[in-house]
Amino acid sequence: MIEVCFSLLLSFFQPGLPDNLESKHFVLVHGAGNGAWCWYKSIALLEESGFTASTVDLTGSGIDHTDPNTISTLSQYVKPLLSLLEKLPDNEKVILVGHDFGGACISYAMEAFPTKICKAVFVSAAMVANGQRASDIFAPELITADDLLPKAQQFVYANGSSSVPTALEFDKSLIKDLFFNQSPAKDVALATVSLRPVPFAPTLERLCLTQERYGSVRRFFIQTTDDCALTPALQERLISSNPPEKVFLLKGSDHSPFFSKPQSLHKLLLEIAQIEPLKPSSPSLPPPPPSLQDTEEQQQR
Repeated sequence: MIEVCFSLLLSFFQPGLPDNLESKHFVLVHGAGNGAWCWYKSIALLEESGFTASTVDLTGSGIDHTDPNTISTLSQYVKPLLSLLEKLPDNEKVILVGHDFGGACISYAMEAFPTKICKAVFVSAAMVANGQRASDIFAPELITADDLLPKAQQFVYANGSSSVPTALEFDKSLIKDLFFNQSPAKDVALATVSLRPVPFAPTLERLCLTQERYGSVRRFFIQTTDDCALTPALQERLISSNPPEKVFLLKGSDHSPFFSKPQSLHKLLLEIAQIEPLKPSSPSLPPPPPSLQDTEEQQQR
């Protein structure tokens, strides 16, 4: 009820945006199995507040028709995001928001296009450090017997059972308890019919993240307190091993705050957007690693 009242007040008494914002453009990046569809509440709230909100379907996600079993690299998976950033005007910067595995995806993008991103927000997301894989955050020694994630995961072997997994799916009988334990029934129903298999190879790829490029983008983390997928303990471990500029707490949220606490999430995004810019400095950026150069060249062809 409080969430609904907040939304109504927001729509009737929406102040104008401050003129000194670094960016009025949010780019929302979904997590594993999701698609751009999961951000529908956040898109509406941001646009009502005067922001531009863009989303992408990562390769093999949402309405993208690519077979997830055929996606073999992280660069292939994040190509739609890189294409969006590459096409931005030279003088435009965005606030990049990543959820779940989308955290690894925005990290890759931060390394590729650091001058086009003013802030990066990790919403219960894989905020990995240099040399880490997204799958490392769920290392067996970090998982307890009570964790739902291992029970809900189902591996897909498109190349035969003797080969490595090509994708993973989630047991639909467990996804409510795992991802949406505080979310409205209608959103759980939407997710149940919309979730797609997750390409497995990209989760095993180690990220090359440099201080000069990735490290030049301001990072913020939003913790979700009732999260049964990326548990509070795992979130704390991510934060301590790769500290962001600031951590925000989203109380009462499951793993999907865009469903369970959309207005509270929106309030935090507005707060982050209004954090004042750092004093300007102009260090020269080194060229991207060869793999990223190749990616950018392919996009320009």
